[in-house]
Amino acid sequence: MKIIVRYLKTLIVLITSGVMLLSCESATDSDSDDGETSNLLVLLSDAPFPADTVAEAIVVIDSMDIRAKGDGEGDGPFITLSRERGAYDLMDLRNGVTASLVDLDVPVGRYDLVRLFVDSAYIFLKEDETSYPLRVPGGSSAGFKVFIRPEIEVISGITSELLIDIDVSKSLLVQRVGQSPNTELRFTFKPVIRAVNYSSTGRITGEVKDTSSTPVLIRDAQVSVYQDTLITSTFTDTTGAYALIGLEAGSYSMIAYATGYDSLEIENVEVVAATETPQDFVLTPVPEE
Repeated sequence: MKIIVRYLKTLIVLITSGVMLLSCESATDSDSDDGETSNLLVLLSDAPFPADTVAEAIVVIDSMDIRAKGDGEGDGPFITLSRERGAYDLMDLRNGVTASLVDLDVPVGRYDLVRLFVDSAYIFLKEDETSYPLRVPGGSSAGFKVFIRPEIEVISGITSELLIDIDVSKSLLVQRVGQSPNTELRFTFKPVIRAVNYSSTGRITGEVKDTSSTPVLIRDAQVSVYQDTLITSTFTDTTGAYALIGLEAGSYSMIAYATGYDSLEIENVEVVAATETPQDFVLTPVPEE
């Protein structure tokens, strides 16, 4: 049971990130003054944990809207990006890889919020071939509202890019229901999501390795980036590489950690818009007792 709990906790980001997997051909409910439209591309990224024992991570989505910024006297109208219900497997989205969720024309102007409607979510573990559902309170009725920081502007003749990313640590509530020995686990999905103007952000990429004379690249090392609080995190892939994307220009602190190694913090990592910042980590093994 402890193994199942551990994997379910670590895989919630895969489920969380799936709430944005949507596609459609055109936006509706437009009230643009002159009817002019331009292209909006919505990209998905997650901050995954190791998932070697998971066969599938499925999410069922009803729809997605985006809200035009108001004129100062109230909120603007919502524009429909998708009303197509579908189920999606998220296992292919890991470590800085993005998927195109929506690619369509919307009215030119500024947008400050997206609203996501999620019907259900569940995962299949390789270990016992069992499906585990996740409760999604309000996901299909009220939807999840995510403010875009900073707001995104759709400009005529230019493709605007919106990136959706996840806060790993705050997405899953685990409860034990019933009396021993007949207890069961109940998982509630409460996604904490950030939405950023991808066109104005940068990324940090690099490798995590050890201090040996012939350095070993470390897989499944956690790499996190902070600005006072946690911004996002990821895990290295099988080659020891990582990528953190959708970061606004500025100075960040970073921490890398792996089982059996001392953690390493690096400060004042500068990110420039539309630029890739390289940052490797060299971790020291914990001495054996």
